[in-house]
Formats: sequence, C-alpha cells, structure tokens
Amino acid sequence: MGFFEFAASILPRLLDATVTTLELTAASIVLGLLVGILLALGRVYGARPVRWLTNVYIQFFRGTPLLVQLLIVYYGLPPYLAMVNIKLTPLVAAVIGLGLNSAAYQAEYFRGAIQAVRSGQMMAARSIGMSRVKAIVHVILPQALRLVIPSWSNELIYSIKYSSLAYFITLPELTFVGKKVALNTARTFEAYLVVAAIYLAIVIVVSRLLTVLENRVRVPGLGVSRGHR
Repeated sequence: MGFFEFAASILPRLLDATVTTLELTAASIVLGLLVGILLALGRVYGARPVRWLTNVYIQFFRGTPLLVQLLIVYYGLPPYLAMVNIKLTPLVAAVIGLGLNSAAYQAEYFRGAIQAVRSGQMMAARSIGMSRVKAIVHVILPQALRLVIPSWSNELIYSIKYSSLAYFITLPELTFVGKKVALNTARTFEAYLVVAAIYLAIVIVVSRLLTVLENRVRVPGLGVSRGHR
C-alpha cells in the first residue's frame, strides 16, 4: 500500500480524534480567556494583596512544565475530589490543566493591552459619572480586547499544539490516536506524518481566520506587540 492509500485508510480515525483535539483547544482557550482577564484586571487595578496573588499564580503556571501541571490535575487531584464524589475524566482534566496554564500567559497579554489604553479614558469615564467597574467593563475592556488579538492569536496557536500533551493522561486526541495507528500498522513515519499534516492544516486555517479578525477590529494607530513563549 502506497503512502496516499495508507493516509486515506487511516484518515477517518484521525479526523475523529481531531474533533476531540478541537474541543479540548476551544474549551481550554475559553477557560484561559476568562481566568486571564480576571488575572489581568487584578494585576492592573487590584489592591496589593490581589496583585501579589495574581503574580504568584502567573509565576507558578509559567514557571513549571505544562505536562507536570496536567499530571497533577489528572493524577494528583482525584484522591481529594473523591471525598466529595467528583471524578475527573481525561477531557475535563485536560481542559482544566491547559486552561489554567493558558490563563497565566493570556493574563500578561491582556495586562499589556489594558495598559495600552490611554489612562485619560478612565478619568473621562469617571468624570461623567461611571463607577470604576463600569468604566473598566464599558470603556477599557472593549478596546483592550481589540488590541490584544495579535498576541492572543499566538496563544490560540500554542494551545492547538500543546493539546497533544493530553496524550499523557490518556485522552484520545489526535496524537494519542496517531500513536495507536502507528503501533497497529507498523508504519510509524507515515502515521505521524499524517498527524503532523492535520495539525499544520488546523494551524494554517486558524491563523488565516485570526488575521481576518485582526484586520477587521484593528484600532488605528494602536497595537500590542506579539507575545512569545
């Protein structure tokens, strides 16, 4: 069987696993988005204890390997969660681990975007009777969310690729299924080549969509530099 015939024969299984990869990526990036915004607001506007706690969170999740964090969530938490009759499936554990890790990086992107909004806008909002919370929600955040897209788009791409680490907690995502196919067929190189091609296709499509989004909501004259990991 040639390469293309082999690729066609294993593609249905890999595409089913790709759905799991996309579900994991979507859920974890949304969790990271919500937690990341809260962390960023805490770092910019919070009291000293809040800023200290958010900094500890960010340093921990950025300073320790993502794989170790996933192993802690999946293998370390269940004995404690069992006390309250809570069980973690591999998917839920992967979403929690990836999402909390992503939040630490997203927090820094959002913090930079919030600080890129001119401070005079907060003063102007307060001068017309807005509370601090309303000013943040209705004036600062809408602009920051537009400014953060270039750096945030990197985080989405990273999340797609790092989702492969869920393989280590037995989640049947793309890499996990790709390894099973490689073992069952004894065609390791070809199997992993197809897996890599699927990841590449996802990243290319998502990158193009994010570029379109960025161009549509761009704030003229303002920008936030892309983050790196």
